Amino acid sequence: MIARLVLELGPWSWWVLGLVLLAAEVLVPGVFLVWIGLAALITGVLSLLLWDAAFWLWQVQLIAFALLSMIAVLIGRRIVAASEESDEPLLNKRAESLVGRTAVLEQPIAEGHGRVRLDDTTWAVEGPDLPAGTRVRIVASTGRHLTVERA
Repeated sequence: MIARLVLELGPWSWWVLGLVLLAAEVLVPGVFLVWIGLAALITGVLSLLLWDAAFWLWQVQLIAFALLSMIAVLIGRRIVAASEESDEPLLNKRAESLVGRTAVLEQPIAEGHGRVRLDDTTWAVEGPDLPAGTRVRIVASTGRHLTVERA
């Protein structure tokens, strides 16, 4: 069936597939089919150039399409990842957003561990031994623990 379709449409079968995939990208959430559609269009260009070549069988075309799809998806992921910079990079990283703030120790830091209240949350802190009521500055965040020093 694939061989018949490719033979009937010729190199234009890849163009049709590419345009169908690009159109489907509008209906499907995410940015994924666009890269596979571009790979189909590139395969179509190669088919236009190599259609009369003896080695350009439909199996070779499918392999070329598969390789171009993988390459296009990898490049596309890099492009999308690079463009997803946020104007608020710490939005969902609450502990990291606390670095630089000052607070008062709620519980003393004894043997390197204590607690501090920031806004409506009590946080476990690590740092030098200090009595309760001491003003501290948050210098680092590791998971749910904050590292502090005397302010």
